[in-house]
Amino acid sequence: MPEPDTTSSPRGRPLAAATRAVVDLMPRRDEWTPAVRSPGADLLAGLIVSLVALPLALGFGISSGLGAAAGLATAVVAGAVAAVFGGSRFQVTGPTGAMTVVLVPIVAQHGAAGVLAVGLIAGLILVALAFAGVGRAVRYMPAPVIEGFTAGIAVVIALQQVPAALGISDAQGEKVWQSALDAVRRFAEHPTLLAPATALVVAAMILVGGRYLPKIPFSLVAVAAATVVTHLLDLDLTRIGALPSGFSAPSLGFLHLEDLTSLIAPALAVAALGALESLLSATAADAMAVGTRHNPDRELFGQGLANIAAPLFGGVPATGAIARTAVNVRSGARTRLSALTHAGILAAIVYLAAGLVAEIPLAALAGVLLATTVRMVETASILAISRATRADAAVLLVTFLVTVTFDLVTAVGIGVGFAAVLALRAVARDARIEQVPLDETGDHLDEEHHLLREHIVAYRIDGALFFAAAHRFLLELADVSDVKVVILRMSRITALDATGALVLKDVITRLENRDIEVLISGAKPEHLRPLAALGVFDTAENERRHLFATTPEAIEVARALVSTDHDNPTIQD
Repeated sequence: MPEPDTTSSPRGRPLAAATRAVVDLMPRRDEWTPAVRSPGADLLAGLIVSLVALPLALGFGISSGLGAAAGLATAVVAGAVAAVFGGSRFQVTGPTGAMTVVLVPIVAQHGAAGVLAVGLIAGLILVALAFAGVGRAVRYMPAPVIEGFTAGIAVVIALQQVPAALGISDAQGEKVWQSALDAVRRFAEHPTLLAPATALVVAAMILVGGRYLPKIPFSLVAVAAATVVTHLLDLDLTRIGALPSGFSAPSLGFLHLEDLTSLIAPALAVAALGALESLLSATAADAMAVGTRHNPDRELFGQGLANIAAPLFGGVPATGAIARTAVNVRSGARTRLSALTHAGILAAIVYLAAGLVAEIPLAALAGVLLATTVRMVETASILAISRATRADAAVLLVTFLVTVTFDLVTAVGIGVGFAAVLALRAVARDARIEQVPLDETGDHLDEEHHLLREHIVAYRIDGALFFAAAHRFLLELADVSDVKVVILRMSRITALDATGALVLKDVITRLENRDIEVLISGAKPEHLRPLAALGVFDTAENERRHLFATTPEAIEVARALVSTDHDNPTIQD
């Protein structure tokens, strides 16, 4: 006897849908077939990306407060896991400046163990978001918000590098701009040009060299040159210091339940930023590579697993890195093997060259990150958005200022909220109600036409009748007088919410209390539902009396009502 098909039953459908969701998020063998057949291009691209990623991983690890080793562990572990399980074949994952900005206050408040726990919780949240299908929501992010917080991130990262670039190792301040000011004050008391000169030379080499010879990894070249020169001349610069020759699994055992509870809010912020930055990076990779499209939910899944794995080896939370992903695409990457190769080469450096990495001056890494901030800001895009509309310019500026003053997640929330308010305001302004002439047809006497013009008025509602525009609509109709019938033509309404329906109900009640009949024509089924739900027409008879499919039908009924009242002078207007 054949087994029953459970997928066709109501009970079996959720199980089948869940199974399909899991399958869609899993790696497929055919993704690796081109890499096995022809790995050369991906291996070369992976090597180039690793050379670019090494100084960035070191710098962002130090900026986060957990040290250079944590940055390398993140680049290796998170980079490998996301390369296999992520939704983009070009995405390169690792520590980023945006994430560093969020992690600094977490380190100050909860310590290194708190950051690792936050990474684990954020990873679990990202996996849950992937199964919930939230990945597609990034397409609704307004461009001014993206540009505003990107520019804000660049400023915050630049401020973070000021102490190291000035050779100050113990700058104080809760906010990055406060520590930067403290570093400037201390530098002014005992100035020395060695550290600033190192940072500026490294930054200049990267920016100028990258402009004319973009295929050469000038970040690594500049850092290597600065390290060799300062070592040979025995210059007094603060260096990275000893790195472990391998990865260690940190202990989270001393975190208590109340500690974990207090980490939920930071973990939500880290997860939100990880999702946003990773999906934006994957979208940018699609734009640079012809004929590719990432899977947003699978990208969240891969980033979630990466953030679960990285803290187990001492790494900080990671995201998709736009700069490294762009280098990967431009270096000729074809498959996921390139990102996996990048992680493998960085792992080899951890095990084989930890001693050399320890000699890198912090000022040189500060120069690398300062150059990165310059490249992050798309001046042309910012100017174009600023000139587009005043609303777009306002959203961009607000998002930028909140990013620099507070934090990224707050900035995105406020930026999106502000953009939504301005968009609703624009939609509300477009909504309008205007009196239109009656479409009088038929062979009628002049007296009848005059009668109709005297006692029937028609209004056409255009646009969205929702909470932002409904009360203006109410005020305009409240002035209607000296008529017997009002016809509301609703065929051009684009949206009707509960507030609009309630206002419409209020209008009908007010007018009918003044013995003015209200007829509605052309309402769409989706607009009738909120009217019915809110009891605008309390009975079927009342609905038939007020609702009409077309305006001519409403006019005929209005004509009959007016004629009846005209023939019966005892009825008062």
